Amino acid sequence: MRFFFPLFISLLAGVSLRAADAPVEANVLAGVVDFHSHSGPDTVGRSLNSFAVVRQARAAGMRGVVLKNHFLGTAALAQLAMQEVGGIDVFGGVVLNFSNGGLNAEAVQRMIQIEGHRGKIVWLPTFDAENQVRFSKAARPFVAVVKDGQPVPALKEIFEVIAANDLILASGHSSAEEALIIFKAARAAGVKRLLATHVLSDTTRAALEQMKQLAALGVVMEFTWLTHLPAPVGQGVPVSDCVSAVQAVGAEHFLVSSDMGQANAPLHTDGLRTFISALKTGGLTDREVDLMVRRNPARLLGLEP
Repeated sequence: MRFFFPLFISLLAGVSLRAADAPVEANVLAGVVDFHSHSGPDTVGRSLNSFAVVRQARAAGMRGVVLKNHFLGTAALAQLAMQEVGGIDVFGGVVLNFSNGGLNAEAVQRMIQIEGHRGKIVWLPTFDAENQVRFSKAARPFVAVVKDGQPVPALKEIFEVIAANDLILASGHSSAEEALIIFKAARAAGVKRLLATHVLSDTTRAALEQMKQLAALGVVMEFTWLTHLPAPVGQGVPVSDCVSAVQAVGAEHFLVSSDMGQANAPLHTDGLRTFISALKTGGLTDREVDLMVRRNPARLLGLEP
């Protein structure tokens, strides 16, 4: 089934890319960093286990992978992958959902103490975010990050830990409005590395003016291939939306990730290859794509000045 995805996705994305005639560069993933990679074991079925994801990325010549799990920290897993696979940088982090204590500064402190120090990213709540729960119209508890137009008090200590250890703060499934409020406060608290998670996703989508405001704060904004896959796996957002945003705001403010790992989705490297091809076919230059898939994620992770 995976062989048919490029054709369906390209039609959906509004570009002329076809699986049969798309140019394939042998080294298209050389030096690429996948900042958003799901893998098994997990609470849901995944296409590959974590070591297999890292091996696949290394075989493709990639520079790095960030392992993400919504409910468990991945710093220890990243260190294991470095020891058992090697030849590629692997990073992890913690998502501040209920399973990790919600807005829990202790979870962040413990993450940075894990052997190998591969824990670099602190994602605000995803599935347990107030924005996500309300968007899904679910009747369940949520973790609030903003109240009355201000970051909730529990974020103050978390900002302090992130700033003191030069970690990356990611917005998770916060709304664009919430992200702007949080990032302004985080920047004032000394946090230097900021990531707006999948800014074209239905739940977290930012308008163009909001993207410009995020860019002015020094926030890197993430595009994920999952957003552009057809339903029911993805959301079918046209790739042309990425192209328009980059041309209006500047490629230096974005990075590209797969967000793959779903059991019925393309493999991570296949998704990245197709995304890169679609962005170039859609009108972005090699330089713009290089910034988004290599330079910007590497810089955010501290791999480059």
